[in-house]
Amino acid sequence: MKAFQNFSAFQVVRNISLAVAFSATVASCTTMSSSRSKVGTSQANITNTKWTLADDVKGKKPTLNIESGRITGNGGCNSYFGDLMLDPTVGNFSTKNIGSTKMACENMSVESNFFSMLGETTKYVVNGNTLELYKDNLLLLKFTKQ
Repeated sequence: MKAFQNFSAFQVVRNISLAVAFSATVASCTTMSSSRSKVGTSQANITNTKWTLADDVKGKKPTLNIESGRITGNGGCNSYFGDLMLDPTVGNFSTKNIGSTKMACENMSVESNFFSMLGETTKYVVNGNTLELYKDNLLLLKFTKQ
């Protein structure tokens, strides 16, 4: 009988632990998907705004300056420029003809990845002072407003 009582206590502790873990998982998924649920919906017009990459990177943080039909900024080493197609009514964001200066820096992988992701972006979501760039529903880049 004592073994059965210990088993029941173990079951209760295990069930509580599973419930807490499940609740934490659901809460984190809800937080993560809140921006994704806005992908493809009407967004604030971000023309004439300036942004800085929110992620911690080695070296200089990339920037994104959005102008009417153009983007400019610094990729972490080189200055860049390109064409921008922006449609706030459905949150579309796409770039083409991205060019940059050609200086060599210590950590070129940050810039290379930044340019690659910028070129793959199809959507954007604005949450207050945060700009998120997506490829369909996959978050690629996150910026904070300057």
